[in-house]
Amino acid sequence: MDTKDARVLVVGASGALGGELARRLHEGGARVVAAGRDPERTRAVAEDVGTDPLTLDVVGVEACATTVAAAVEQLGGLDLLLVTVGVAAFGKAAELDEAVAEELYAVDVLGPVALVRAAVPHLRESSGTVAVISAVLADLPTSGMADYSAAKAALATWLQVLRREERRSLRVLDVRPPHLDTGLETRALAGEPPRLPAGRPAGEVVDLVLQAIREDKTELVVDGKEMVLR
Repeated sequence: MDTKDARVLVVGASGALGGELARRLHEGGARVVAAGRDPERTRAVAEDVGTDPLTLDVVGVEACATTVAAAVEQLGGLDLLLVTVGVAAFGKAAELDEAVAEELYAVDVLGPVALVRAAVPHLRESSGTVAVISAVLADLPTSGMADYSAAKAALATWLQVLRREERRSLRVLDVRPPHLDTGLETRALAGEPPRLPAGRPAGEVVDLVLQAIREDKTELVVDGKEMVLR
């Protein structure tokens, strides 16, 4: 899709990836609404892109629908929904606390799904695009990250089916990058991360996501040591 003059909602704009994507899209001529959990960081991004900030916690699925509606009202429609929310949790499969698991799935699966569901009617009207940042764990489940891996796999599966069902109406981009240098593992809901490789620069993913959106790609995946679009 041509992102110039596109009407864009970035959810997770208070984070490193979401904030940079919002700014880069704005620089490229898109009209961008920034939404995020942290009010101050979201406000800073919104000031950079020239729209009113929206604050939400995706654990409340009602807030997801309200946020999409508010963005559509600001923009007069919607061409691109970009979801960059997510949280980590670590621990053995049989030992993770149930309350932690519940919040993990709420943030990493139910919230993104609720956002996309709310946006689909508007994206059908514009033949738009939904892009969701997930993780390589969807393809490579890892010891010490059972629930985290399962949440990412669930989201990836849901997006795959959505792509099939809406193939004549809109485009679906599923982004599954490797471990990045955003520090997400230091803000985990619980547990200590297993030994991880050095985080790849987040800027690499930003560049590839923007390329994928503009070229109507469907996935960003890890192939060996490389991130590839397909």
